[in-house]
Amino acid sequence: MSQRLNVLVCSGASCISNDSLKVKEKMLNEIEKLGLKDEIKVIETGCMGPCELGPVIMVYPDESFYKKVKIDDVPEIVSEHFLKGRPVERLLYKPGEKKSENKKEDFFAKQEKIVLKNCGMINPESIDEYIAVGGYEALGKAVTEMSRDEVLEEVKKSGLRGRGGGGFPTHLKWGFTKNAPGDEKYVVCNADEGDPGAFMDRSVIEGDPHTLIEGMAIAAYVVGAQKGYVYVRAEYPLAIDRLNLAIKEAREFGFLGENIFESGFNFDLEVRVGAGAFVCGEETALINSIEGKRGTPRPRPPFPAVKGVWNKPTLLNNVETYANVRHIILNGGDWFASRGTETSKGTKVFALSGAIKNTGLAEVPMGTTIRELIYDIGGGAPEGKTIKAVQLGGPSGGCITPEYFDTPIDYESLLGLGAMMGSGGVIAMDDSTCMVNTAKFFLDFTTFESCGKCVPCRVGLKQMYNILDRITKGEGEEEDIDKLIELGETIKKTALCGLGQTAPNPVLSTIRYFRDEYEEHIREKKCRALVCNDLLYYEIDKDKCKACTLCAQKCPVDAIIGERGVKHEIVPDKCIKCGNCYDVCPFGAVMKMTGISEE
Repeated sequence: MSQRLNVLVCSGASCISNDSLKVKEKMLNEIEKLGLKDEIKVIETGCMGPCELGPVIMVYPDESFYKKVKIDDVPEIVSEHFLKGRPVERLLYKPGEKKSENKKEDFFAKQEKIVLKNCGMINPESIDEYIAVGGYEALGKAVTEMSRDEVLEEVKKSGLRGRGGGGFPTHLKWGFTKNAPGDEKYVVCNADEGDPGAFMDRSVIEGDPHTLIEGMAIAAYVVGAQKGYVYVRAEYPLAIDRLNLAIKEAREFGFLGENIFESGFNFDLEVRVGAGAFVCGEETALINSIEGKRGTPRPRPPFPAVKGVWNKPTLLNNVETYANVRHIILNGGDWFASRGTETSKGTKVFALSGAIKNTGLAEVPMGTTIRELIYDIGGGAPEGKTIKAVQLGGPSGGCITPEYFDTPIDYESLLGLGAMMGSGGVIAMDDSTCMVNTAKFFLDFTTFESCGKCVPCRVGLKQMYNILDRITKGEGEEEDIDKLIELGETIKKTALCGLGQTAPNPVLSTIRYFRDEYEEHIREKKCRALVCNDLLYYEIDKDKCKACTLCAQKCPVDAIIGERGVKHEIVPDKCIKCGNCYDVCPFGAVMKMTGISEE
């Protein structure tokens, strides 16, 4: 072995759940057993991106990238690769080895990592490694070489917009807080991230917590704040632990506290843990929660920039927004603005999940098309399936159909399709998805998460949910679709906060693109995806039935008649539609049916 190897083991939440820490422990044992301890350094990192391939391992300097590494694979990797220099081919990730729509897949090819630059590359629990890749240089440059106005001007030139979903120009929000009267100001980070299918902010904190701290410190310098809060949901224990450790290290090294870089600038941070209320992703509800109050939105104006935490001027951005700041200061606003589109600059991090081959975390330039994100990076649907729609923006977003997949991803284009950027959650849905039931799922979530403070959200969303529930049970009426549209548009215009204003989006967008499915549910009592249980019934194909009695044995209500050797039959009036018979029949004789039964 001629040179030292650095072995990066992903310890993001997804890989940890797939035993990456046990893989690391086994690797250390094997390395010691072969006497390679002084020649190989094993490093835990944050998320590398391709969660579907986890646990993943990167070996430097030869850049071998191992996928789906099991504990039993470790001895072979250590002995063959680390000792003999022969990478284990069967475990290597090989770009382009699969094909989708006649294109070669490569999860990494179209990505450009700015926010995620250090994630998966450094140990997030070591400030030394962060400093080694230029960490805190931007903070030092800002507070010792630039005035507050000069920093703000670079942010303005960058065109950075808030990555929490609204896309409000970052420099304007910073400028409002900077110019607000008052000697005491605060900088707050929204790391609540309550969207189903979203894990971007969590992964940044788990993989590169110091980049968040540095971005917040630069923002505090600009607006004149000496205190900051990071509001993180309690469901992110790993992120909380790593962030607290990073804050402690930053204090010890003098990057937080008093007289930072001997510039006279003082700033410190504190983590506040939320109880997981989705509404606390709204900035004024989050501020209430920080203060120890019930997390309900406040009327605006006044906006947080004027009256926020403790009624003091407060700057509030999300994790991804702050994580861009150090790169803008180091490379210049024009450098950042050279990426993206005319109105949406830079890159965006997306969490890919659902019916897609390559789930995980991807960062692409703004203007990348939905098709590129779903197919070139995500790999498209699993074999035998077809992508039917993509939900962008989580429960506040909307469904987009394949005919619009060539739309560039930017704030304005997505709004025109009835969706929104949101924080970056992307859920792919295949042809086994019922769009009416999907709308009901998202509305159930937002109805439950509503704080109940305003009537449009508290009453209106519940009424919309009740209508959807009736439709999925075969009790829908012709006028229900128009009622849903009217209710949805009214709630969007009158709800107090962003939760209520955007909650109808999944319903309105599915009606816009899949109205025929709503009409089928109402007129034909049919769910083409075979998802809505109340619209299903079961029959036994007597040509396929082997009269083995297995289905009858598993029926909890004795709704199946027939003895061994005698073809079986389901009694419709007794069937509770549990699906046990369908699940256990080894011959495919039990059929799941939908629509109005011929019987």
